[in-house]
Amino acid sequence: MRRLINLKPNRGATIVLAVLPFILLVLVYVAGSAERLAINPADKLLPALSTMANSIERYAFLPDPRSGNYLLWSDTAASLIRLFSGCAAATLISLVIGVSVGLVPILRATFDPFVAALSMVPPLAVLPILFVFFGLTETSKIVLIAFGITPFITRDLILRVAEIPQEEMVKAQTLGASTWQIALRVVLPQIWPRLIDSLRLSLGIAWLALIAAEAIASESGLGYRIFLVRRFFAMDVILPYVIWITFLAFMLDVILRVVQSRLFPWFAAQRD
Repeated sequence: MRRLINLKPNRGATIVLAVLPFILLVLVYVAGSAERLAINPADKLLPALSTMANSIERYAFLPDPRSGNYLLWSDTAASLIRLFSGCAAATLISLVIGVSVGLVPILRATFDPFVAALSMVPPLAVLPILFVFFGLTETSKIVLIAFGITPFITRDLILRVAEIPQEEMVKAQTLGASTWQIALRVVLPQIWPRLIDSLRLSLGIAWLALIAAEAIASESGLGYRIFLVRRFFAMDVILPYVIWITFLAFMLDVILRVVQSRLFPWFAAQRD
């Protein structure tokens, strides 16, 4: 008897199964939109696909009459710069602290509980504090993103360092390696691909912090645009922006996964 857990789809079936939920979602939306528009042609809650296409054309391919910018692309550029800056800062800080705390027992005993507690703080709860310290500037948005994901990535790296077999540490010490050499030659080569995994898992939190910061205090960005047009119930703009944000987040995850598989094929082979 063939068990369900042993049934593996081939490549073609995998592609079809991956696309199927998206097709079903679009069909459900089209049906719901048609039903509401049949009752009220002026309904704004579920605009027709043609209406959203017109909005996409207006925001992406026609210059704004006031600023002269192509709003979708200028908003995307502003948001991605903030996102990349916050993620880069968080990655660097997390790598240094995570490897140090995970490798050195004294540091682990001192800072592991603190990092664990810090990772439980909701990032949006500190947003007013950041505005007080940094004002309504780009710095406050970048710091919010970094604060939102640094404790998570750091805590994950501490756990990953602790999982490295002690036999490797003992062998390195037997060969005369110092703590610094062990960190560089034993720990870091094994941590790099796991750092990418941690960053991938934290992207959702980073986007949440970004959108929240832009919605409250910004004059550009994807989150700013969504909260600007919501007062007009412009779902024909909001929905395409949400879809675009989802697509960007998905593509960033794909890029990180490809980078991981290309730079660390041994890690991908272990998963397979």
